[in-house]
Amino acid sequence: MISHQQLAAATRIGMLTRERDTVSACAQALHELARALPLDAATLLTIDPITGTHVQIAGIGYPAGTSEALAAEFASTPWYANVVRQTLPPSITEDVEDMTSGGQRFRNGWFYAERVRPAGFRDALTGALRHDGRLVGLVNLSVEGTGAYDTEARQLLASILPALGVLADPTAHTGDVHDLPAGAGANLVTAQGVIDLPGREAAKVLADDEFGCLVRAFTASGGLRLRALWPVGRDWHRVVLRRCTQGSPIAREAVLVTETPTDLPYGLSPRELEVLTRAARGQTNQAIAQALFLSPRTVHSHIEHLLRKTGSASRAEATALALRDGLLRPTTEDLEHFVERIPAG
Repeated sequence: MISHQQLAAATRIGMLTRERDTVSACAQALHELARALPLDAATLLTIDPITGTHVQIAGIGYPAGTSEALAAEFASTPWYANVVRQTLPPSITEDVEDMTSGGQRFRNGWFYAERVRPAGFRDALTGALRHDGRLVGLVNLSVEGTGAYDTEARQLLASILPALGVLADPTAHTGDVHDLPAGAGANLVTAQGVIDLPGREAAKVLADDEFGCLVRAFTASGGLRLRALWPVGRDWHRVVLRRCTQGSPIAREAVLVTETPTDLPYGLSPRELEVLTRAARGQTNQAIAQALFLSPRTVHSHIEHLLRKTGSASRAEATALALRDGLLRPTTEDLEHFVERIPAG
């Protein structure tokens, strides 16, 4: 029967899914597990959505070599599929019933003999973590004694797995995505590649090489957010690049790219948007003309048109509007003028 202490620990783990600092929340979740279940060591693993490898995001008690083996080697064993397949997390205690694969019990296999037992552990409990119907990681608990993880212990861990799955999923804490309207696209972009987000179409702008350069430049800038307007074929999108400051370690290395289809605001033409962008970074008409291969007279004409269309009384007012509402079509050279940064202090 589940005790009051176990129920309280399980509840606290569920509440940790609301924390913005997921790294600390994952570590705290393992300490709460230690209040609910016997353990001398535990590890929480996420699956890198790009490489498919298992990466430890929190651990207590395991020697470094054992943690690395659990992350890198266990997934290649016959017993990994058994863990993923079962609703009730399998344990060494229930070896006869659940931990068999190809006729060989886990306790008689090489992984137990070469990795688990030499580390001083005799019983272990492993659960597959899922979120939004996807496998996102593993949790493993180990004890030095035997007989610690019976059916009741396995059922208790099974009740906690959904919360641990939220904590382990690198795509679970991209809050901006939930506020996007239908038809909007979004991705996480890392140095290793692009991560799809559940329930969202891929951002079409990421197919544009020039936009890819902008994302890389934004990443290198150390900025927090960049808003822009970007064309995809004949269509335009409002685009936001936001540096992830929460979520798993994988997510914290990413930039969240969101896009929403739009018409060019105020009836601006693409050329007028380019001129407004350069005016917003402080360039003179002469400098804009040289950059865009136009005559100063043509630039002056574009300025007059965009002032009229936006209802701005002056160039300064139009510039303030562009910066406030993200009416910008920036290049990589423009980033220092338009990237929003974390306020000092």
